[in-house]
Amino acid sequence: MPTRDEVLPGDEAYYDDRKPSDRAFDASLLGQSLKTLPARRPLVHAPTDSVTDAIRAMQREQRGCVLVTGDGTAGTPLLGIFSERDVLFRIVDRGRNPATLPLSEVMTTEPESLPEEASIAYVLNKMAVGGFRHVPVVDSKGCPVFVVSVRDVVEFLVEFFPGEVLNLPPEFGAPRSLEPEGA
Repeated sequence: MPTRDEVLPGDEAYYDDRKPSDRAFDASLLGQSLKTLPARRPLVHAPTDSVTDAIRAMQREQRGCVLVTGDGTAGTPLLGIFSERDVLFRIVDRGRNPATLPLSEVMTTEPESLPEEASIAYVLNKMAVGGFRHVPVVDSKGCPVFVVSVRDVVEFLVEFFPGEVLNLPPEFGAPRSLEPEGA
């Protein structure tokens, strides 16, 4: 971390007045509600929908999974999850035709989920212990409310530590140039 004298004009965000020992991870962030994470409505499909329809929805909305409910709406209990990993390991790897394949044949049934009231620590636990990249969040009736992705958690953490994450040199180990461009 440079000293204030070494920071170029306009680059003040890079400098942090706190001592390195004061910049420790704030564990209270882990206790915050999942509702504080950036959330988008879940993509929801019926078990009879084709894999192709689900993949197209995932591509269009730039998501890594769809949730599966009995009638394909968020107002009914969660039955399964279908993710990009399922595309690789349950379809492509086995030479199956996604156009004729219903989600019910390749989705993960009864996926682990969390209630809306859970904290960020719980979603991190599910991701770390279970190896999940997406965790469905459900209401008291088991209906999907949103999905937490690893990306959502990373964006949340970067928001709290922008100086430590966004102001790094372009390559690991490269010294940060203190010379203005063209000098």
